[in-house]
Amino acid sequence: MNIKLHKNATTTPRIRALIQASDAPMTALARRFGVGVETIARWKHRDFVEDRSHTAHRLQTTLTPGQEVIVVYLRKTLLLSLDDLLAVTREFLCAEVSRSGLDRCLRRHGVGNLRQLRPAPAKAPVKTFKDYVPGFVHVDVKYLPQLADEDRRRYLFVAIDRATRWVYVALKPDKSARAAKAFLTAVAKAAPFRITTLLTDNGTEFTDRFVTAGERTPTGQHVFDQLCAALGIEHRLTRPRRPQTNGMVERFNGRIADLLRTHHFRSRDDLEQTLHRYVTLYNHHLPQQALNAQTPAQALHSWHQSHPELFHRRPSNRPGRDS
Repeated sequence: MNIKLHKNATTTPRIRALIQASDAPMTALARRFGVGVETIARWKHRDFVEDRSHTAHRLQTTLTPGQEVIVVYLRKTLLLSLDDLLAVTREFLCAEVSRSGLDRCLRRHGVGNLRQLRPAPAKAPVKTFKDYVPGFVHVDVKYLPQLADEDRRRYLFVAIDRATRWVYVALKPDKSARAAKAFLTAVAKAAPFRITTLLTDNGTEFTDRFVTAGERTPTGQHVFDQLCAALGIEHRLTRPRRPQTNGMVERFNGRIADLLRTHHFRSRDDLEQTLHRYVTLYNHHLPQQALNAQTPAQALHSWHQSHPELFHRRPSNRPGRDS
């Protein structure tokens, strides 16, 4: 039972009930319970034993209820600060109102926090990738740390399919056009789908777009472009200084960066094995929110069942085949 009892009360509800039920004189009851006669008289004439609320029955405010309605309306519509609203209230409603009294009025009506009254700023919609079928592949190169048993740093070539998030990686001793060509050959062989479009940055390993001063289009003579043409792949380039255009592979590279930062590698073989194990884990065991909680391998199988014409072979369940 929830009983309202003042912290300085000298009697309990049980004693108050005994006082109300007793026919003894009030002086005798005062001596019996160790309280004053006024306390006995107070409870003798009541038919309840709980303390009354100590909240004032009438708030001490200089604003009338009608003026408070106007103040709240001005606060909500004009979003005035406390000091500005105080100036308006003193000028047109009540000259005697105090700043603290106005603040209590606003808090009492639930409009004390001006920040909560302001409309939330409109967030720019996040641009997402268009829906694509398997075959649109993003490619990028990531620098790898040089380990103690290496005399030079190596490079990680990464390819990721836009529709299925399927990933293929390869470590190369440099990031030359020859290394890029060998990587694309391996990707085309490992991917179960037909690659139709390839998106890369403007690195010299992928294009000669900026080799000559003032040149803005590839010549088509670059070995990477020649291989794309031979494989029937459209080679697209990102806009200069716009890495977010290739954001899908950049996000995967961020995962690789976290892996490199949180692991200690004993040798170059240890690093290479760890990277390939992670790609296997990513492709076959990590569900992706963008794929409706499917793994890339599951997405490949789903696409193969609905659009087999996009594939040149059935996706494999064996992790090692596509890594």
